[in-house]
Amino acid sequence: MAQPLMPHATASWLVDSTALTFQQIAEFCGLHILEVQAIADDTAATKLTGRDPLRSGELTMDEIEKGQADPAYKLQMHREPDQAVRTKGPRYTPVSKRQDKPDGVAWLIRNHPELSDGQIGKLIGTTRSTIQAIRERSHWNIANIQPKDPVTLGLTSQRELDAAVAKAAKAAGIEAVQNDAGMVRDREALIEELRAEREAAVREAEAAHAAEGAESDQGFVDPFRS
Repeated sequence: MAQPLMPHATASWLVDSTALTFQQIAEFCGLHILEVQAIADDTAATKLTGRDPLRSGELTMDEIEKGQADPAYKLQMHREPDQAVRTKGPRYTPVSKRQDKPDGVAWLIRNHPELSDGQIGKLIGTTRSTIQAIRERSHWNIANIQPKDPVTLGLTSQRELDAAVAKAAKAAGIEAVQNDAGMVRDREALIEELRAEREAAVREAEAAHAAEGAESDQGFVDPFRS
């Protein structure tokens, strides 16, 4: 059975604001009746601030009135609370960018060997098995993997990358290299590649539009021409 988002605080409000029995409140909130008794007697470990289930939509006044009229009535949840948002685990990556993950992993392996698989996985949002396969060149698509800066690919931020590199360098007892020329060249090359692809797409769109205009002109008949 669904329970309120904050069972103890909801029970405190129901005790103070309704004539429901302790058993009804306990069953609705998923608590033991002795816990409700303790809330009513103010003998709980901490004084709770009540949470109004009417405002949250978890109960209606009609439902409360039914319970008050019949002590044997079991309150029914009107609207279940929203599920908690998942905040831990691998980084979420949009579907359009997931194919770029191996390229980002390969770049980190090549340019920052001090990073552990765990750090790379956290930055890119991928699994240790995938990282290991790229390290060992046993990845199923290894022939098509091109090392590319994950920051430029939009897989992580420069701040997160710098922090991870600094932490790994400190743990390894080495000094992080700042403004590495090879890293800069890779990033500039990728930017140029992306810019060229975008310009090519624009030219193709303009050519297609021009072709459609030409076909339209050929099909137009001037009614004033003899």
